[in-house]
Amino acid sequence: MEHILNGVDRINDFLWGGPFLLLLMGTHLFFTIRLRFPQKNIIRAIRLSVMPGESGDKKNISVFATLATTLAATLGTGNIVGVSTAIALGGAGAVFWCWLTGVLGMATAYAECFLSMCYRNRGPDGVYRGGPMYVWENGLHNKSMGKVYAFLTLVTAIGVGCTTQSNSMAQTTVLNFGTSPHIVGFFAAFIAGLVIIGGVKSIGKFCVSIVPALGILYTAGCFILLLLFRDALIPALKLIMEQALLPRAALGGAVGASLMVAARYGIVRGLFTNEAGIGTTAIAAAASETTDPVRQAYVSMTAVFWDTVVMCLLTGIVIVANMIKNPTSVLSVNEAGLTDAAFMSLPIFGSAFLAICLIAFAIATLIGWSYMGERAAEYLTGTRGIPFYKIGYIVMIYVGAVMPLDVVWQFTDLIHALMIPPSIATLYLLHRKIAF
Repeated sequence: MEHILNGVDRINDFLWGGPFLLLLMGTHLFFTIRLRFPQKNIIRAIRLSVMPGESGDKKNISVFATLATTLAATLGTGNIVGVSTAIALGGAGAVFWCWLTGVLGMATAYAECFLSMCYRNRGPDGVYRGGPMYVWENGLHNKSMGKVYAFLTLVTAIGVGCTTQSNSMAQTTVLNFGTSPHIVGFFAAFIAGLVIIGGVKSIGKFCVSIVPALGILYTAGCFILLLLFRDALIPALKLIMEQALLPRAALGGAVGASLMVAARYGIVRGLFTNEAGIGTTAIAAAASETTDPVRQAYVSMTAVFWDTVVMCLLTGIVIVANMIKNPTSVLSVNEAGLTDAAFMSLPIFGSAFLAICLIAFAIATLIGWSYMGERAAEYLTGTRGIPFYKIGYIVMIYVGAVMPLDVVWQFTDLIHALMIPPSIATLYLLHRKIAF
């Protein structure tokens, strides 16, 4: 197993050491310019996300439900554990690069979701199905590449969507409550399974009911900590910018090496949190009842805004400010524990508060990602494969809870890298079709 992990680590070092960083950030910048900075319309996009539906389509889910489902799949461990590991491995500067992937990635998310709406299918059951696999099939007339993308999505759902969440839940509950990872894995699989078996409408209703409240609760906790750390905020922001943009010598390395490390882990974890560039948010967008691709693209774009531009930034500033104000609190924590160390400063039940938020986020993400994988399984096998997929997904929730942390995150980075080329290729090949 050690040899496999070393091999995966070397592959990740190569892919994320330059080529994929340039590809991903170059794509974000290209569509930001090509679409004339859609980020400037964020207020309009937020307003569109809460407007009532116009079609009355009962077979599909509302525009807001697609946003909630997308946020369910992206909010969670990426904002809490992902940011923590980015800072632990890449330094404070990783916060800036993570945030930048959100700002620029909003344009890529817009493009992905617009194309998904244009080339989606409506099945005999009246339910819309879409995503990059349908863009390949209907827009580019290449079903083989559609199957490649669907297969990668299926692997991602099982290998990333569920294992990272259940693993983070297990790490948190062991640390805070001393609960066995086996027990955590079993109950997570059971609770998520109850919703997953109910199908897309069940998933949409669950996400609408829980995700907004979770986001508000966690954000409120971050603002309280920022108030408590207010004298360390300016030094924290200064440190983030210095380590993000100024070349400096890494231990045992050349000048500028640590700048690349900050960029690598910030961009990789930014991709994990907002998924702009791998196309999975477009799968949820395609289930919308609206027939207006521009509206849905703007609404889906707000998921990146809330997820990375707002919540990842808040988490990052809180962690760095705590490291400055309470340096001894982070001396004995692992890569995933920096956020927990910061939240211990809350006046009441700090660690327990974060643990509850993370567990609830993780459950929501398990459910949101199950939908992405279900659509991929259906594309590959038809409806007959869905029950087998659901069983496999639920089993992997348990498996993820008992896997080592480093195994989960190394394979996460590799699988995400594999999804980028087929997803981004659709955007460049059809970029002239994207309206704004």
